[in-house]
Amino acid sequence: MSKKSVLGSLFGREETELAERGRALMVVGTASHVGKSWMTTAICRSLKRRGFNVAPFKGQNMSLNSFVCADGGEIGRSQAAQAEACGVEPTTDMNPVLLKPSGPAGCQVIVNGRVRRDVANPEQQPAPGRLLPQIESAYKRLSQQHDFIVMEGSGGIAELNLANRDVANLPLAHRLGVPALLVADIERGGVFASIVGALMLTEPPRRELIQAVAVNRFRGDLTYFGEGRTLLEDRSKRPCIGVFPHDPSIHLDAEDSVSLDERLPAPRRTDDLRICVVRLPHISNTTDFRLMPSAEYITEATPDVPDLIIIPGTKNTLEDLFWLKRIGLDRWILDMRKEGTAIWGVCGGFQMLGRFVSDPSHVESTRGRLAGLGILPHQTELLEKKTTRQVQARLPGDEQTFEAYEIHMGESTPALVDAPFSLVDDRPEGFFQRGILGTYLHGAFEDKRILNALLGEVARWRSKRVPDAGPIDKEADYDKLADWFERHVDQDKFEELYLP
Repeated sequence: MSKKSVLGSLFGREETELAERGRALMVVGTASHVGKSWMTTAICRSLKRRGFNVAPFKGQNMSLNSFVCADGGEIGRSQAAQAEACGVEPTTDMNPVLLKPSGPAGCQVIVNGRVRRDVANPEQQPAPGRLLPQIESAYKRLSQQHDFIVMEGSGGIAELNLANRDVANLPLAHRLGVPALLVADIERGGVFASIVGALMLTEPPRRELIQAVAVNRFRGDLTYFGEGRTLLEDRSKRPCIGVFPHDPSIHLDAEDSVSLDERLPAPRRTDDLRICVVRLPHISNTTDFRLMPSAEYITEATPDVPDLIIIPGTKNTLEDLFWLKRIGLDRWILDMRKEGTAIWGVCGGFQMLGRFVSDPSHVESTRGRLAGLGILPHQTELLEKKTTRQVQARLPGDEQTFEAYEIHMGESTPALVDAPFSLVDDRPEGFFQRGILGTYLHGAFEDKRILNALLGEVARWRSKRVPDAGPIDKEADYDKLADWFERHVDQDKFEELYLP
């Protein structure tokens, strides 16, 4: 019996009906942060190189690293990166539901790229029955435009307390008739227990969707796991299609700030600029700093004087501003400014550089209004309408444009027209003068030319050297990732189980 016949029998559908739903596989995990996005991106690029018109899909994502599509819709940054790996334009159909945490229990719910609502606790989140039609419609539109869809699950498949709200993992795959690949992270330890346990806790018929397993982030000699692979297949009753090694030479956009826990600053010379990024509790869009591998993420004052302090974007400006004040980082930043340290603020960080931040409608917080750092003269009011757009910008006096995007809830006035950071549609945006930079633009620092020009200003002021930028050739990294996948996967078994 063919794979389609097996799945058709399993779901009570005819083969023709299943075939009309398109060709797809879902990458699921034993837990969060086991490498699902990494594996999904690898498969996307590998299939693209083989001639497939392939696209990524994640029904529901929870992340503060997001991206603005051409139509202004917002999706998870990992789906945008996966679309790049596929060689296609990112669209909101690739991530129809995005949850952006804004507090201990609250989050912003984004559906089809637009803010649907803000919820204060999990009980207020939209019921799965209301989200599933939106997710299925997005998948259907995407599958009609592409040969193959590589779907990514969310979290782990055996989180029993969330099972009745799961719209991103096996329940969705079951509804769509899509086979799944289960990924586990051996670096965490307990890989046998995590795989076998996840399978045991998954109820049939959803368990039968998992056609194979994969072991990720192996360190050392792969031949040492030969017996382990045999034992794993025996206990899981499924083929292990690959044991994939950890490869630190491949760089991908991080899905969320969890990746910062594993990040070690790159070595820097003693005469390099020392860059510190404040790790806010609700830090967002950390991809802004991917070309700053030597940057340190800090949560407290440092004993030495940095050359540059960056206050990044945040999903909750007022709460993170209160946090700065509570632990005394606001005073330290002002003291460092007196010592000659440059201060940059991006999005929420830009808002904090001003005189006040207010939230009269309680969009993000109940604090109402807080004094900012007072480095710049503007005031910010958080608004219920969210600004999300792609822009073409240029530095004053420079005719060459760069790509950027805006994602923010607030409006800052007055515009600092005398010394703008950039010009967007020939209108001044942000501020840059005497070591102080503020901007609403995400992505500007991901342009090596722009970043080097900005850091060059600070370096001259501080008599330091601009450190080498990080990896900038995304296409090369996507190809290296596809090579990694193809080198370690059982290609025949993968094709037999997942490819039409």
